[in-house]
Amino acid sequence: MPQTDTAITEALTVIDRSLPQLASRELVSSAEMSDLLLDLRLLLMSADGDVAAEAGVGVDEGSLPG
Repeated sequence: MPQTDTAITEALTVIDRSLPQLASRELVSSAEMSDLLLDLRLLLMSADGDVAAEAGVGVDEGSLPG
């Protein structure tokens, strides 16, 4: 689970870094929010994939984007 902990810590770092920037602005573009959410999703998916690989479970290709 150390890789999961690392991914969660990285996701929290992204959130902590982004919140003050977003809070100081009146408008945030949907593209910026999409980028932030995709960054978080990728970090958390990488942790989920690492856990699945450790457990010997394959990743369902239907759940992958694109």
